[in-house]
Amino acid sequence: SPKMASDSPESLMTLCTDYCLRNLEGTLCYLLDNETLRLHPDIFLPSEICDKLVNEYVELVKTDSIFEPHESFFTLFSDPRSTRLARIHLREHIVQDQDLEAIRKQDLIELYLTNCEKLTAKSLQTLVSFSHTLISLSLFGCCNIFYEEENPGGCEDDCLVNPTRQVLVKDFTFEGFSRLRILNLGRLIEGVNVETLLRPLASLAALDLSGIQLNDVGFLTQWKDSLVSLVLYNMDLSEEHIQVIAQLRKLRHLDISRDHLSSYYKFKLTRRVLNLFVENLVNLTSLDISGHTMLENCTIPSMEEKMGQTSIEPAKSSIAPFRGLKRPLQFLGLFETSLCRLTHIPAYKVSGDKNEEQVLNAIEAYTEHRPEITSRAINLLFDIARIERCSQLLRALQLVITALKCHKDDKNIQVTGSAALFYLTNSEYRMEQSVKLRRQVIQVVLNGMESYQEVTVQRNCCLTLCNFSIPEELEFQYRRVNELLLNILNQSRQDESIQRIAVHLCNALVCQVDNDHKEAVGKMGFVMTMLKLIQKKLADKTCDQVMEFSWSALWNITDETPDNCEMFLNYSGMKLFLECLKEFPEKQELHRNMLGLLGNVAEVKELRPQLMTSQFISVFSNLLESKADGIEVSYNACGVLSHIMFDGPEAWRIYEPHREEVVKRMWAAIQSWDINSRRNINYRSFEPILRLLPQGISPVSQHWATWALYNLVSVY
Repeated sequence: SPKMASDSPESLMTLCTDYCLRNLEGTLCYLLDNETLRLHPDIFLPSEICDKLVNEYVELVKTDSIFEPHESFFTLFSDPRSTRLARIHLREHIVQDQDLEAIRKQDLIELYLTNCEKLTAKSLQTLVSFSHTLISLSLFGCCNIFYEEENPGGCEDDCLVNPTRQVLVKDFTFEGFSRLRILNLGRLIEGVNVETLLRPLASLAALDLSGIQLNDVGFLTQWKDSLVSLVLYNMDLSEEHIQVIAQLRKLRHLDISRDHLSSYYKFKLTRRVLNLFVENLVNLTSLDISGHTMLENCTIPSMEEKMGQTSIEPAKSSIAPFRGLKRPLQFLGLFETSLCRLTHIPAYKVSGDKNEEQVLNAIEAYTEHRPEITSRAINLLFDIARIERCSQLLRALQLVITALKCHKDDKNIQVTGSAALFYLTNSEYRMEQSVKLRRQVIQVVLNGMESYQEVTVQRNCCLTLCNFSIPEELEFQYRRVNELLLNILNQSRQDESIQRIAVHLCNALVCQVDNDHKEAVGKMGFVMTMLKLIQKKLADKTCDQVMEFSWSALWNITDETPDNCEMFLNYSGMKLFLECLKEFPEKQELHRNMLGLLGNVAEVKELRPQLMTSQFISVFSNLLESKADGIEVSYNACGVLSHIMFDGPEAWRIYEPHREEVVKRMWAAIQSWDINSRRNINYRSFEPILRLLPQGISPVSQHWATWALYNLVSVY
């Protein structure tokens, strides 16, 4: 069905790209001198493949914590005779000057550098080598690319006193970039003369000057016959700016939106300004005026406004100036303005805060370059998902996943995004989600847990994981999710609620999984972590969910896993068992969990001698009479003793209590149980019980095993 469209498998191209990047040495490359990656000499790759390799590599480094970046990766693309690059998107600290330098011989058509803070003026020089082919360039947020390092003095000793100083490069221009049509200089550093920088460009089609303060934009008119897209987000405008914009008659997309929280703006939008745009910019299909305060009322009278069916026809527009439009706009940005709540808005797509559709449009439009706006839009989505019902679930999930991936280090987005995910993945939406989509959610949740030790993010992520079927849906990230949860539980200061959820998740993860999984988790320190939690709770004299879950988790992880049973004994598990029994004599659930675990330990022949002490045997014998949790505590105590008895009289190395006396109490206990008891227990296999059947050493053990099998197969 179309609902599950996102469940189609990845393309072969995507799968191959991913595999090659994770196994460069085994596929495209070999290691030179054990450190430098080199392309095999018989490999020739076209730009369709190389672009994907580079773009996917950047994505993997950014979003997959297990993926190891290679220092010499970009050198694989240094020779255009064997590898061709045309369109590449590089982001953040992943790319450095030497990486761009390595690919300088490539004929790049499109180069997007987003928030690449490590790039310096060396990379400006490298850009020149792409000048004859480059059509589209973004330097958005590359805040150091106009800085070069200057060494004062030049002498060795002096350099230690005066470290390198950052100096602004003033003489760089886009001279020679004859084909450049699309340019994004968003968040350009102050002090660079934009007019001089851009003057050599003959015919710009799209220009983004987000976050740059320019008092004079008159120079824009030199492209009045070619400019179709202009973005001046967060620029404080004036009447002069408006007059210049009105002359750019070819504009199809104009964005003068702002973040109304960022700083004080003198400029206020008026009816006249909007009229001017509508009259002069006749080709306009997209306009963004989000965040602006309207100086005067631009709406039609409210009686008229409320009338009739909602319409996008300009003639019926609730915003008076837009009645002059020839046709509805494709996009109208009204986020955080009062206009978005009107009835008739002449646009196919509107960003705003009135309803789910507007909010999703906002997240979609602003995620890439405006995290400050996106986090507020996601917050609105969170409210919609929490209070109402999301009608565009798949789109909402996809957008939140994209935002979380794109802004892994933005605290606001991680907090609001992880909270929204919790509500978007809960059970009422379950049917509409594909396996692939749910896996993407798990990936971003684990990314969030990895990057943020912040309590809110950790709690949101843990809660979201509880919406999944555990362990099945987390199996593909099994090791990673366990490491993250143990990491949370090993922190010295802990939030009670997170601790409770994390222990619950740990317990669910080791229930009903294969032994190799349990052994792997045991080696990560699982047993030790749970015992530490129990120790802490004992010291506080508290028996809460954390205490019970911890014992339950130990019961699960020791099931038919001798290594983990041994760890339990080596880390003084028996001492804690006795102390808990003494401190909490009335806690039935606790007793059941502890004895279930000891049943697992007793199944291991090599470990049984450690249980053979007067103290332990007395405790087990006394628990035979326990009525705690129906028959569970008595049944488990009898199971422990049945395995011990199975080793024969010669293994009974104690004087008190006598073997016969204990046997008698075991018979009595078994006789007292109701054979039709409904049980509170999960068996993964009957092997440990079946072991006790074909033997003549201990009839009482045989009797316990037969009773157990009869009960389990007749009740279930």
